[in-house]
Order: sequence, then C-alpha cells, then structure tokens
Amino acid sequence: MGVAIRRGGVADRADIVRLLDEAFMRDPVSSWVFPGEEHRLRMHGGLMGAFFDLALAEGYVDVTEDGDAAALWWSVPGGVAEGEEDGPALLREAVDPANERVELIGRLTDAIHPTDRAHEYLHMIAVRPGRQGEGLGSELVNAVLERCDRDGLHAYLEASNARSRDLYARLGFVFMGTTLDLPDGPRMWPMWREPRGVVGGVSA
Repeated sequence: MGVAIRRGGVADRADIVRLLDEAFMRDPVSSWVFPGEEHRLRMHGGLMGAFFDLALAEGYVDVTEDGDAAALWWSVPGGVAEGEEDGPALLREAVDPANERVELIGRLTDAIHPTDRAHEYLHMIAVRPGRQGEGLGSELVNAVLERCDRDGLHAYLEASNARSRDLYARLGFVFMGTTLDLPDGPRMWPMWREPRGVVGGVSA
C-alpha cells in the first residue's frame, strides 16, 4: 500500500488527540468509561490527551503523513518492578476525579499486562472514521511489527472489540486465553505476538 508514516511529537498533540477523540468516542470501552453521552463529549478528549502524553513519555507515537491514522505504542521492559507512583489514580485525578471507571480501567488492564518479557505495547490505534477499512491501521501496526521481527521483540495489546481482535489475529497476535470482562461492560481480548522468523534471538 505504501502509506507514508512518520514519528509524531508534541507539535502533533492537538491534531492526534482530536483524531483519537473522534475515533474512540463510540468505542465500547470508551462508552463504558463514560456511560453518559454528554459527559463523554466533555471529558473523553481529556483522557485521549493523557494517553498521548503517556505514549510520548513511555514510548512513541506513529502517524500517517496525511494525519488520518495514528498509533500509540509503549516500550515495556521485561522483569521491571512497578514504580511507586499509582498511575491509574493519577490518571483519574488528572482527567475526571469523580469518575472511578477512569481509574478502574487502568487497574484492570495493568493486572493482566505481561511483565516477564520486554515488548512493544500497542496501547491505541485510531483511524479517521471516513478512512476506516482502507488498511491504514494495518500499515501502522506492520511498520512496528517488522522491526519487532527484525530485533526479536514481542508485542502485546488488548483488543476492545471483536472486529479489531480479528484484524490483530491476521497480523500474528494470539489471544492469551482469558478475556477481561469489564464490570457490567464490554469484553477485551489480551493478545500476544511472538517475533516471526526469529530463532534463539537471531533472525532466521
């Protein structure tokens, strides 16, 4: 497909947060975190902004040159103990202090996140609604997966709906066997990908 992809930075924040807000406004997990539509319209963008900032701090953001798709990745080291800061509580305080679900989603996903092996964590990927189905998301993900295969890195994500789960399966991610069922809410699928073409840490 030949989609041009570049690394996003602070100067892209407003555009990418707007894209994330638009793409995830009706997502099942976002709708669970902010069940009231009017409240979601007011607060959802703030959560997307916090996620963008975390991606820049913990990893990187890739964006298509036309700005119609973006992916937030975290580079997670293996075997590292958790820090002292309570990330989910801090996120809730910064975004929507009265909404316990902002904190709860962080605690639940943290609890299932593998920590034994270094990996690239696909936290979020957004494609502008009018461009979905054109392969932009796959191009963004594959650009990182090619590096993972070359460097012998694993990858991880939580699919937030059945459609994305099936897409990630086609890209080599495997369901880890136990879903995350949000209380009175939707289901998420933790998925793990082994590097392809790598034997004993050396490319085959």
